[in-house]
Amino acid sequence: MASSNFIDYVKIFCRSGKGGAGASHFRREKFVPKGGPDGGDGGRGGHIIMRGNAQLWTLLHLKYKKHIHAEDGKSGGDSGSFGKSGQDVIIEVPLGTVAKSPDSGEKIAEIVSDGQEIILFTGGRGGLGNQHFKTATKQAPTYAQPGEPCQEGWLILELKVLADVGLVGFPNAGKSTLLSVVSAAKPEIADYPFTTLVPNLGVVAYKDYKSFVMADIPGIIEGAAEGKGLGTRFLRHIERNSILLFMISAESEHPAQDYKTLLGELQQYNPELLDKQRLIAITKIDLLESGQAAKIAKKLPKDIPHLFISSLTNQGIDQLKDAIMRLLENQSESV
Repeated sequence: MASSNFIDYVKIFCRSGKGGAGASHFRREKFVPKGGPDGGDGGRGGHIIMRGNAQLWTLLHLKYKKHIHAEDGKSGGDSGSFGKSGQDVIIEVPLGTVAKSPDSGEKIAEIVSDGQEIILFTGGRGGLGNQHFKTATKQAPTYAQPGEPCQEGWLILELKVLADVGLVGFPNAGKSTLLSVVSAAKPEIADYPFTTLVPNLGVVAYKDYKSFVMADIPGIIEGAAEGKGLGTRFLRHIERNSILLFMISAESEHPAQDYKTLLGELQQYNPELLDKQRLIAITKIDLLESGQAAKIAKKLPKDIPHLFISSLTNQGIDQLKDAIMRLLENQSESV
């Protein structure tokens, strides 16, 4: 799918349905000239509901649908008949979608599983008909409740890609190439900055029919948390990854400093990202001369596992998969 079709941010206006009014009616038949109240209740207004759909991966279908209105409930009728409830509106969204207030930025709802439903705006309740207000002292009430009003407002929907492993690195660190080698994903690959303009997902097959999902996040530059380059537009996708794989090119003059810079951008954007499991992969090692790998390794953090890989020659790829799977299995055991 073309990158222009990847939409991960939309602002929409939603309005639920109004509740139908209760009926004020009295039973009138040929031989019952003074029958009691029999006004029925009004129907409920339609809800605005957000539902997770694992088949979707973008908010493109909502880009040009700025106003979403649910149906109003119908008024009650005679003979105690209820008004019809308004039809709910279901907003299908990809997994990882978050609904926020456009004013405060507060998170309202979050979709994490297929088929999960959350009511964003509740339809108004239908009013009670006059049959509910009959008492021993008031046999002919003419009063019936109006339906409750609708709820309405603007919402921001943001998509945060759900993946087991998020690839973090500067442009041209080899993230897209790795994804194309270990999965069936076919991201655009070229030797210029910001080749990747949208997150790409790939399923990586492992031993014993196991697998994990890897996300190629667009490259980070220094100052991204402040809006430089692609800015914070894609940093939020990293929030939903279980493991962060920091990819640093062997061509870099200062690999350890590159790691610190990447880590600093994540910390500035969201300090909680530093609580995630981390791995470091030094890429493009086919370009290194003998002995250079050992020199690079000495400068890397001692508390973070590191590997040397080449997507071109497949060197270290199996070991990388093993390391990722071990971390994922350890996480699942600790939950």
